[in-house]
Amino acid sequence: MSNAPLLELDALSVEFPARDGGAATRVVDAVSFAMGQGGTLALVGESGAGKSITGLAIMRLVPWPGWITGGAVRWKGEDVAAYSKRRLREFRGAEVAMIFQEPSAMMNPVYPIGDQVAEVIRVHRGLSARDARHEALAMLERVRIADAAKRYGDYPHQMSGGMLQRVMIAQAMACRPVLLIADEPTTALDAAVQREILELLDELQAESGMALLLITHNLGLVAEMADSVVVMKDGRVAETAAVGDLFARPASEYTRSLLAAMPGGGE
Repeated sequence: MSNAPLLELDALSVEFPARDGGAATRVVDAVSFAMGQGGTLALVGESGAGKSITGLAIMRLVPWPGWITGGAVRWKGEDVAAYSKRRLREFRGAEVAMIFQEPSAMMNPVYPIGDQVAEVIRVHRGLSARDARHEALAMLERVRIADAAKRYGDYPHQMSGGMLQRVMIAQAMACRPVLLIADEPTTALDAAVQREILELLDELQAESGMALLLITHNLGLVAEMADSVVVMKDGRVAETAAVGDLFARPASEYTRSLLAAMPGGGE
């Protein structure tokens, strides 16, 4: 059996051009880390640290006019940059799925939420329209959408932020990914809904055995959910550690400052 990582980033760099025509800004600078099957790795840091762009770069979804300028993303030992368009479509969704900070911005406002989940299933799993609808309804029920059969035909604007986040999780999980990238999955949700979403992710991971890359600024969430942690600052890796070691013996001054800023961190 191979001991190769499931996902490996090797000196990955991403740049965006300057608006004034000056030198490009490197927002991800030689970032390296690896993760294996079934575990949870947290990518943490303050706003602007490069966390979200790193997640998008893994999927080769860096928004224009940014571009990957160096390094590699390897999936099961294969360089993702070498994938054909067809292979890249298989990789996205069927093998690696992503849930985003703002689900309302990522969903099509003119299609019912159930049909949007079903479409992903049809594309990536090849089910008939009838079977995809049945599977989509089951997924909406699994992520605890109340009265899922009635809500199937609702449009995104008819749902709360917490409900939309559940729909996005259903859409991501419908193709049974090996890795789920969750980018700030509880942003802008109240505390009770945050807890429900986190419990749901934990349950789905336990059921499926998928790996989870959790992108967050919330160190309390990291302590609760992660096995290992990559701390980013200004686009670079400041520290990589097992979660227990990070909290007990932070190696970098930046990590110590983040921990001190937590509620009770200075006590």
